[in-house]
Amino acid sequence: MKSVGVKSNILKVSDELKAGLESAGRKRELPPAHVLFREDSESAGVFLVFKGKVLMGVRNLPELDRVFSGGSLLGLPATFTGHPYSLTAVTVVRSDIVHLPREEFLQLMRERPDLCREATDMLGREVTFIQSALAERCRQMAEAS
Repeated sequence: MKSVGVKSNILKVSDELKAGLESAGRKRELPPAHVLFREDSESAGVFLVFKGKVLMGVRNLPELDRVFSGGSLLGLPATFTGHPYSLTAVTVVRSDIVHLPREEFLQLMRERPDLCREATDMLGREVTFIQSALAERCRQMAEAS
């Protein structure tokens, strides 16, 4: 399992985006092993890891699991597009998570173009990761056939 967030800025938010999400969203303390969202489930919005760690992964591809720490924003692609989540996100340790439902997140993006630019940059990085993960899953499924 690879850890990202501290070493990589793939899903790290700026202080401004963090403040915007925190003021618009709802912060909850969640226990370890709490599922934020599941692969193929309907989008419920974005999740900011305020404090703690969250594992994101693709079913049957544990080598692509990644752990994201405080300051990471999860669930962007599904929230922007309205499509189902492509990954599953589960807390690894007791974590403070800020949840912002899809419509409220999109409203924040309309009101704050500066934050929207940052979020779309993050979206591009995350989509690249998801595409490589899904391509790997397809390759493995083809080999197993």
